[in-house]
Amino acid sequence: MIDGPFFWLTVLGVLGTGLVAGVFCGFSTFVMRGLAVLPSAQGVAAMKAINVAAVTPPFMAVFLGSAVLCALIAVATFVLWPEEGTVELLVGSALYLFGSFGVTMVANVPRNNALAALEPGTSEAATYWPAYIREWTLWNHVRTVASTGAALAYVLALT
Repeated sequence: MIDGPFFWLTVLGVLGTGLVAGVFCGFSTFVMRGLAVLPSAQGVAAMKAINVAAVTPPFMAVFLGSAVLCALIAVATFVLWPEEGTVELLVGSALYLFGSFGVTMVANVPRNNALAALEPGTSEAATYWPAYIREWTLWNHVRTVASTGAALAYVLALT
C-alpha cells in the first residue's frame, strides 16, 4: 500500500480531480442545458460571464492545482515505482493531464475565446451559439469522464 507523503499526495489528487469532475459534471448535466434553452443573446451573455468567473483564483486553484498534483504524482510514480498502484497512479495522472487539462486547452478554451469575441445580440453570436453549445458540451463530457476516471484510478491506487 502507498504510504507516507506519497499517500497524502495521492489523497489530494483524489480530492482535486474529484472536485473538478463535479464541476464539469454540473455543466454537462444541467448548466449547458439551461443555457441552451435561453434566447441566444441571453445564453451568450451568461456563458461569457461564467467564463470570466471561471478564471478567478478559487476555481483555477483547484483546476490548475490538480494538474500540478497529477504531474507530481506521475513523476513520483516513475521515480519511486511503488510495488502496488503504479498502473492506477499513471492512468489517473494521464486521464487528468490529457483528458481534462489537455482537452480544456485544445477544445474548450478556443471556443470560449471565440465566444468572448462576439457581442451577445449580434447575428454572428446567434449563428455561433448552437454550435458552441453542442461542441463545448461534447468536449466537456470528455473532461467529466476523464476527471472522474482520474479520481477513481487514484482511489484504486490507495486500496
